[in-house]
Amino acid sequence: MKAYEDLMKQKQHIDIMVVGISSQAKLDDRVGLNASIECVRSKEILQMKQIEKIVERIARGVKANDMDERLLGTEPEENSILRRVWEESKKLWRVGFPSMLARVTSFGMFVVTQAFIGRIGEVQLAAYALIQVITVRFANGILLGMSSATETLCGQAFGAKQYHMLGIYLQRSWIINLFTTAVLLPVFIFASPIFKLLGEDDDIASDAGYISLWFIPMLYFFVFSLTIQKYLQCQLRNMIVGWISAGTFILHVLLSWIFVSKLNWGIPGAMSSMIISSWLVVIGEFIYIFGGWCPNTWKGFTFAAFLDLFPVVKLSISSGVMLCLELWYYAILVLLAGYMKNAAISIDAFSICLNIIAWQLMMFLGFLSAASVRVSNELGRGNAKAAKFSMKVIICTSLCIGVFFWALCLIFGHQFGYLFTSDEEVAKSVADLSVLLSFSVLLNSVQPILSGKHNNRVAIGAGRQSMVAYVNICSYYVVGVPLGILLGYVAKMEVKGIWIGMIIGVATQTIVLGYITSRTDWDEQVNKASERLNKWFLRPSETSDEHLSEE
Repeated sequence: MKAYEDLMKQKQHIDIMVVGISSQAKLDDRVGLNASIECVRSKEILQMKQIEKIVERIARGVKANDMDERLLGTEPEENSILRRVWEESKKLWRVGFPSMLARVTSFGMFVVTQAFIGRIGEVQLAAYALIQVITVRFANGILLGMSSATETLCGQAFGAKQYHMLGIYLQRSWIINLFTTAVLLPVFIFASPIFKLLGEDDDIASDAGYISLWFIPMLYFFVFSLTIQKYLQCQLRNMIVGWISAGTFILHVLLSWIFVSKLNWGIPGAMSSMIISSWLVVIGEFIYIFGGWCPNTWKGFTFAAFLDLFPVVKLSISSGVMLCLELWYYAILVLLAGYMKNAAISIDAFSICLNIIAWQLMMFLGFLSAASVRVSNELGRGNAKAAKFSMKVIICTSLCIGVFFWALCLIFGHQFGYLFTSDEEVAKSVADLSVLLSFSVLLNSVQPILSGKHNNRVAIGAGRQSMVAYVNICSYYVVGVPLGILLGYVAKMEVKGIWIGMIIGVATQTIVLGYITSRTDWDEQVNKASERLNKWFLRPSETSDEHLSEE
């Protein structure tokens, strides 16, 4: 290529010489002029032939290189796919592991509290199960759904490199969730009369009303913890949340042992331990954000958070409805178990199994939360193919993990009940459900990424929460609940019948959303993500309070 450039410079020099000769020649010197021009032109023709030969050799070399690349490309194509899977897996686990650690340990506090309350008494365990599975999940589902809008918007803004918008979206989610919590407070204050009105046992309902008051501080814990985790997760900064949650989980176990087993404080001791440990997580997250560890995305509090709240509320409500329909589905099933002959035993056994599933599911959700981040980031960048490839890797990985836990439940399922209670009858009832438990675990390995168990990963990443809500209504309330009632009460299968109905409802949802996801037009999702970001985008200068006050 250097020789070619030199020859082109020489050609330009020859052209200049021809122009110079023509301008300086006199009319009476025509013969000499023509001779000079012919001499120069002959040299030019000779050098142009040299240029053509060089260009031809270069072209032959390029073709040879293309052929070599094609021949080499066919050989390591398989290795190339494996390398892409490996690189994508590293990105997923980088986001997923800290979130997994945070979710497993955070939900583990509820499970540990249930285990210690189970040692207090059978009725207290049933009361705690009613509150935790029905009332707390009712509130947590709403707040978690409202917070999933933060996951959508922050993920897409981070992918589009609109970093300053993340802090604004976080503050907007706090405003929305604080207002939502105030609306939910009466449910916890009047939990006892509500359960009695629903026909639950009076003793269980009374204890449940007492325990529900202890859960009010946990409502405000959800407001900040859920949103901050999604905010940090989108920036790949959620490792700090994982380590803080792990440390407070160990502290919670220690405090529960001291307060309940040693000091015999009963329910107040178990609940106080959970409240202290949970709020230490939020305090640690505040220190991390306000202390300057998120300089690009946290610019301080701003009145810009109060702008364009309605579109965020609309997306948040879609997310909340999507998740609540599913969480309330499980709550209704526990409520149905309370109408059986041995209400306390039925509720105890069913809630223990549900908490085992939920705790195992936290591991999947921690990892699968990476799906929403990856899909949101790639849609924000405008890369539809990468979003689709990421989804495939996530589904395959989660299925492999699910098979492992399925086998684990089949082998050790008969022993799970003794972790939560010393009552032989309750433990035996849990053992009878172990086979159904194992298949629920397997189904939950794929279902969350497609359908929105606590957080719809693909749908939230793509901002498609409304569509999932309709699928949830049909799958759970048209298929699952009627089948559960039919098998549990009409066919006299009791708790097993309710559970089989639950599995069929979840399976229906997974199949439908699996088909819809496979037919997704990812280029269209890229355009929608771009429109959403452009619509709600504020320039850094527009987020300052001075600029807002001028307006």
